[in-house]
Amino acid sequence: MSGIVAGRVVIVTGAARGIGRGHALEFARQGAKVVVNDLGAEVDGTGSSAGPAGEVVEEIRAMGGEAIANGEDVSDFDGAGRLVRAAIDHFGDLHVLVNNAGILRDRMLVNMTIEEWDDVVRVHLRGTFAPLRHAAAYWRERFKSGADVDGRIINTTSSSGIYGNPGQGNYGAAKAGIASLTVIAARELARYGVTVNALAPTALTRMTENLGTDRPAGAVRGFDAFHPEDVAPLAVWLAGAEARGITGRVFNVRGGAISVAEGWHAGPGVDKGARWDPAELGAVIPDLVRRAAPNALQNGTIPERDG
Repeated sequence: MSGIVAGRVVIVTGAARGIGRGHALEFARQGAKVVVNDLGAEVDGTGSSAGPAGEVVEEIRAMGGEAIANGEDVSDFDGAGRLVRAAIDHFGDLHVLVNNAGILRDRMLVNMTIEEWDDVVRVHLRGTFAPLRHAAAYWRERFKSGADVDGRIINTTSSSGIYGNPGQGNYGAAKAGIASLTVIAARELARYGVTVNALAPTALTRMTENLGTDRPAGAVRGFDAFHPEDVAPLAVWLAGAEARGITGRVFNVRGGAISVAEGWHAGPGVDKGARWDPAELGAVIPDLVRRAAPNALQNGTIPERDG
């Protein structure tokens, strides 16, 4: 199959449904060989099934593509290593890792259990780090052996992590960690020929259908900006030749809308040149906050300042 990623070997985690399924199918349409990784679990992470991943593989093969299913738990460090090795053993190489797997266990902070916190952080943050770590080690060894490495890592963060959403403290904290990990990994892995970027997608999936969006009520006519498959084109482009110089960035994407998320940066400041007395700060901090840009809204826009 021809396309902008023809012949490249891609792992997509959480690829049986929703956004991950869209990624897997579009990579295949564009000529990639795809490892469809998924536990087949429920939205909260319970249970597992090989069926959904196998169904995606069959869809890819029916269109003339190449794919295999993989049921490793990406939050298990050794399992993530087996996932990377499965891609290499079956297809002979690995070029792209799309970290997409995740679960939800939403709760307000005053009611959240430690298990709900740990489970979400484990699947999202550890489940991003572990495959990334094994893929990066593979590419580093390839680079050290003299091979021309063109590796791509595409992580999945969220507006809940980079802008904030009440009721998702565990999910948001994990997703903020992924955004930060993306920037750090991009700086560490550039020397080996590996780029690292992240998507902050908005789409209607099993994970988001009960959260509420600004999607118009009633039947969708024509283009559906909330369809999960509409996130995939950017992921595929980031894995292609034209994106080789793009790294360390987070992209908001919803339907046909794409924007670059601008991260934390230093705003208004003051330097006394000596240690502050706490009593002095009342004349300093409120003014700094007044001059600073407000925190972004959940959709990423900066609210208008009063006055």
